[in-house]
Amino acid sequence: MSDYRVKAGEISEDQITALLESQTAKWPTSFFLGASVASMAASLILKAQNKDNLSLFVGQWAAPFLLLGIYNKMVKQHGSDALTRDQDA
Repeated sequence: MSDYRVKAGEISEDQITALLESQTAKWPTSFFLGASVASMAASLILKAQNKDNLSLFVGQWAAPFLLLGIYNKMVKQHGSDALTRDQDA
């Protein structure tokens, strides 16, 4: 049976990903948490104003913001590309 798993450093990231990660890594992780809480608060306000469709739309932003925060934290802790990280060491 063949092993199809990608090993660390086997495939490198492209330059666009590296550029985006170098810029977003400057943002504090709390920014994404704040954006998530803000979207939930905005959703609650919109719901109170009987703007149900907009409330649901804005409320669904919370999960993506939290996921972006997790990704941001992982990039800060582990780097984005094992091949590049190993060359820098």
